[in-house]
Amino acid sequence: MTFALLLVAFGITLALTAVLRGYALHHRLLDVPGQRSSHRQVTPRGGGLAIVLVTFLGTAYLAVSHTVAPDVWAVLGPAFLVAWVGWRDDHSHVSARYRFSVHGACSALMVFLLWPLELSLVGFTLPGMMLAVLLTLWLAWSINLFNFMDGINGIASIEAASVLGNMALLMFLSGQPVHVWFFFALVAACSLGFLVWNFPRARIFMGDVGSGFLGSLIGGLSILALGQAEVYFWALLILYGVFVADSTVTLIRRALHGEKVYLAHRSHAYQHTAQRLGSHTPVTLAVLAINLLWLLPWAWLVVSGLFSGFLALLMAYAPIVALVWRLGAGRRSQIAS
Repeated sequence: MTFALLLVAFGITLALTAVLRGYALHHRLLDVPGQRSSHRQVTPRGGGLAIVLVTFLGTAYLAVSHTVAPDVWAVLGPAFLVAWVGWRDDHSHVSARYRFSVHGACSALMVFLLWPLELSLVGFTLPGMMLAVLLTLWLAWSINLFNFMDGINGIASIEAASVLGNMALLMFLSGQPVHVWFFFALVAACSLGFLVWNFPRARIFMGDVGSGFLGSLIGGLSILALGQAEVYFWALLILYGVFVADSTVTLIRRALHGEKVYLAHRSHAYQHTAQRLGSHTPVTLAVLAINLLWLLPWAWLVVSGLFSGFLALLMAYAPIVALVWRLGAGRRSQIAS
């Protein structure tokens, strides 16, 4: 039954994305390639709304059938607000100050709704107020880094599907009941439904409505997982490693160069690599390979209790950080002028 529900979610998202593509073309919601774009063709945007809507409908059904943890709504509620701002931005420009204010408020609300929480770092339990601030900043960063990384065909959908799908798998294998892990699998299935329209050729973009929603969901689900057991929090952060490393290194490097980090750019490692190769496909598939072959085993070691979560995070991230640095993440000389 659970597998059938995932297939239904996949199919509805696939069909709804086609409807949204027609809507975007009719209302001229189009991304026009520019100097800071990694695409060459005018492409409709806003298809990520299909993920948002099917996630809501699927969760409502799961709630009726008691197959979803009630705390999921504490993540979904603020995530829907983030998606709403993204949908507005896809239609007409919304100021960065307004977007960031909403992102910050939604992040704080999510932490408040999921409180109380505890997290240990190298044997030291973080004080409550410090932890609340750090988690709020983490959520706000997750929303924006997902948007930053949604720049080439399929990369955001594959990241969401692999991170959340792998997390569902780890929870299932560790004996968690279906109402704990099934929501992760649901969003993964929706992401795969959209992926058909976005990879290897992009016939519609996810838009801010989709990227903001998925970024807030992944960040929020990491905190929801923390409420289950600390190992799941570290595991999800490990699985999220490619996006976190590329965005964070890019932000730090651009800030050190004195650039306005909130402005659009084309200086992520994945963008440089796609430009060098002349294709998006190998880069997106490389992200999937890293997620499955490198990050998933590390996350499994943590969930199995064979490795400390924070230490495993450092070990898993180290070569990825070195890689994105080597590939030019945030390097000014490679930014399109």
